[in-house]
This record gives sequence, C-alpha cells and structure tokens, in this order.
Amino acid sequence: MNKIISYSFVIIAFQTLTAQETFTRKDSLQGGLRPERTCFDVMHYGLDIKINPEVKTIVGYNEIEFKVVTNTTKIQLDLFENMKVDSIIFNAKKLNYTREFNAVFVSFETLLTTELPIQKILFYYSGKPIIAKRAPWDGGFVYSKDPQGKDWIGVAVQGTGASLWYPVKDTQTDEPDNGATIKVAVPNGLMNVSNGRFMGSEDLKNGYTRWDWEVKNPINNYDITVNIADYVHIHDNYKGLDLDYYVLRENEAKARKHFQEVKPMMDCFQSKFGEYPFKEDGYKLVETPYLGMEHQSAVAYGNKYMKGYLGNDITGTGIGLSFDFITIHESGHEWFGNSITSKDIADMWIHEGFTCYTESVFVECKLGYDKALVYVNGYRKGVKNDKPIIGSYGVNKEGSGDMYPKGALLLNTLRHIINDDAKWWKLLLDFSTTFRHKIIDTETVIAFFNKESGMDLTTVFNQYLRYTTIPKLEFKVTNGKLDCRWSDVAPEFNMPIDVVINNKTSRIYPKTEWSATKIKIKDINEVKVVTDKFYVVTK
Repeated sequence: MNKIISYSFVIIAFQTLTAQETFTRKDSLQGGLRPERTCFDVMHYGLDIKINPEVKTIVGYNEIEFKVVTNTTKIQLDLFENMKVDSIIFNAKKLNYTREFNAVFVSFETLLTTELPIQKILFYYSGKPIIAKRAPWDGGFVYSKDPQGKDWIGVAVQGTGASLWYPVKDTQTDEPDNGATIKVAVPNGLMNVSNGRFMGSEDLKNGYTRWDWEVKNPINNYDITVNIADYVHIHDNYKGLDLDYYVLRENEAKARKHFQEVKPMMDCFQSKFGEYPFKEDGYKLVETPYLGMEHQSAVAYGNKYMKGYLGNDITGTGIGLSFDFITIHESGHEWFGNSITSKDIADMWIHEGFTCYTESVFVECKLGYDKALVYVNGYRKGVKNDKPIIGSYGVNKEGSGDMYPKGALLLNTLRHIINDDAKWWKLLLDFSTTFRHKIIDTETVIAFFNKESGMDLTTVFNQYLRYTTIPKLEFKVTNGKLDCRWSDVAPEFNMPIDVVINNKTSRIYPKTEWSATKIKIKDINEVKVVTDKFYVVTK
C-alpha cells in the first residue's frame, strides 16, 4: 500500500550527517526507491509455507497481488541471497529474473496500468533462513525448546529485512492494502500462531498440520511473523476487543493472571491515542523464546512474566517495576510503528521515540503525572549522544539507539513547551488518528505538530533529532537582572524554558546570544531551571 504522506521541505542545512559511514550498492538496493519498486503497489500477500524444525528449512510460496502504478517490464522483489528462488509464475508461465545481492528483478513482457486492476504472481522459494544470534536485536529465526523438550520457534527481522525469510517488496513504503494470509505447516503436535485471525487448521496427512491466519489491515513487512510451539490458547474479550494469549502449557495459570494488565493498558492507550487500530484482526500476546517484538496483532512476548524489563527497571526510578515493560512497550507500537509507520528506517524514531513515551503515558494513567515525570526523566542516563537519531536515508540505515530515550525526552519537552495539557493530549490523539494506517516521515510529524500547536517547533525537533548536543542554558546576573542564552545548539535554535526563582515559576525565551530578561535577581543561586520538564543541561 503506497500510503505515504509527505510534505515538501528542504533538508535542514545544519543536519548532522554520519559522513564517516560508507554505503554500498547492496545497501541502496535494500533501502532505496527506484522505478522497479515504485512502479507497483502491493495489494495482498498470501504466504503458504512449510517449516521443518529438524533441518531448519522453509519451503513454499508467496502469492503477491499488486496494482501496476507505472508501465514497466521489470519489478524488484527481495529475498536474501542464501535463500533459493525455485520459480516465479505469472499467468501459468515461468518468468525470467536476475538476482543482485538480496534483490530479485523479475522480468515481464509488459505490465500496463490499463490492464487488469490486480496482477498476481506466485513466488516459490526454499532454503535455510538466517538464525539470529541475539534476537530481536539482530534479525533471524530463533530455534529453541520448551521445558518439555518440544520445539519452540520464532522470528524477528526488524531492520534486517523481512526478505530474510520470505519473498517480499522489502520496503516500509509499501504495505499490502488488503492485508495478508499466512498459512504455515508445522509438525503435528505443534501450533503456528501468526498475525490476524485464526482461520482454521488442516492435517495434511504427511506428519504436518497447516495453521491458517488472515490479516485484514495493511501490515508492515517486518511485522508478519510465525510462532511455533505447543501453545495453550487463552481467550478474553474486553469492551468489544478480542484479547488472545498463546502461551506455553506450563505457563497458562501464570499468564491468565499476569496478562490482566492488558485491560488497563487498553483503557489508557485508547483514551490517549484512539481506538485500537487493528480491531478487525484482534489483539494477541504470543509467548516467544526471545524478549519481544511489535508484530502487529501478534505481539511477541518473552519477558518471563516479570515486572520491568526482565525484572529490572531500565529507568532506575523504581517506577518501571510497577508494570511489565514488554507488554506495555511492544503494545504501544500498535499505534506507533504499526499503525503509523515511517517511510524510511532512518526515521525509526517515529516508531521508537513515541512508543518509549507511551510507557510514561501508561505510568501517568496508572500512577499520576508526577510519577510519569520521574519515570521519563529516568531515561536521561540511557542517552549516549553518540550520533543523530535520524539515520541515513535510502540505504536501510537506522539512526542512534538514542531514538528510544532521547525521543521520549523530546516529546516530554514538547509537552511542556506547549504548556497546555488539554491541547497536548488532543494533539497526540489527533496525530494518532489523522495518520492511522499511514506511512509518514519526519517532516510530516514536524508540520503536524507546528500546525496543531500553533507554534513553530521546527528548530526544537531538528536540534534533538539531527544533533548530538543537548541544549545548554547559560545564565548570569547583570545589573540585577537575569541574562541568559542557549549554547551547544544550531544558530536558529529557539525554545522557551521555565525557571523557578523564590518559588515563582517564570517562562523565559533565551536566544543564542546573551539577552536580558525582565526578571530581577540578586543571587544567581536563586535560579532553578525546570530540567525535569525540558531536556536541557545548565551552566
């Protein structure tokens, strides 16, 4: 689905670039847009595969339905080099193709926009997909055993690419408009759980049972998933939303109690960000042998039924131990990442910054504003400021991992710049609903926040997203008045901030050169900068 919403902006001249990095043809083939990709719009994926855990192989096909956008004789699909293309069938005939790294260029006599509204190919393939060394941080399959010695398998490929394990148009710019079907045959005695609704199973009479799932909504390529185990199914319905949990047998009782947290989470997120965006496909948590991943409508859960992050509070505040980090964070992605998707993974902060912020939103729903403020500021210690949050475009390159903590701190800062909670919550709700099931970029986010806030927040976004330096507020007393300025910022930087003097809060508007305020003061030690509401440092 080519659902990109973009605004025409000149790239900011002062953007910090990772010039030291060099990129290859392989990078641009995976991350770039060229005519072979933009000439068609994917409408539906139909996976039908068999997974053999013993030899760790996949064999099967993907039925790809698409609409021709521009007349062409060639399209680009993607499948990792180590996987075999068995054949590609169009109108009952084999098509010719060439391979270059992970790209598969499929040749046609001609594809015209005036022909059938929907074209269809069958892409047959097989092979041993890459095994992840440390999922979900590196892409690949995870082969494990449950406590009973039965196979327990999952996959996570965000950033690495969905073409690691199935043929696909491997770019975030295009999601199948009409969703996907995922049919996966696994050895008898095991179950496969994928995205969307369960449509039934069939004993294939060859030692395998096929499990069929259907997704109605558009879905990110990297979100399509398989989860294989001897699962127990727990079903619930909360205020009209189906909640389903697939867990290892020995964890059923534990899961029934632990996952009750999903209900207040849904109340909170739906009140702040709008209705759960994939109601037609339901909501699932699926127990996995790796920590977690935001697989749309089939969220991977591997936090071992602990509070916090595997029993730890990564913010160091203690508040993180009041909820299950993986349940809350990965479910937050249903709104930010799955519903609202970044056009290029260079803008993955749109996924991770907003979702990291949803954790503090949940804390605020549960424990109040003051606790939420403490929680989000706990992320300060995790910011490395090693490189910009925004990565390099067109080469499948994410920015700094700071997109998580620094992204959340940016949003907390924006909230307090706006300084009107009614407006802030309406802005977030409108952002989530306006761009529901859409693909956007950083410029789109900035333009929306500017318009809805009635403020020009451009330099604030750019400072935190494109620079590694944190704004430094410098202040001094001159002739009995407070002077101030911003340093370590771009020349155009412009952000108000609050200070407290003698228990009175005042808003000041520093510039990048020294300027006087109207605040009378005798002792510089009387000044307290409100740093828990603004991500800045002081001097």
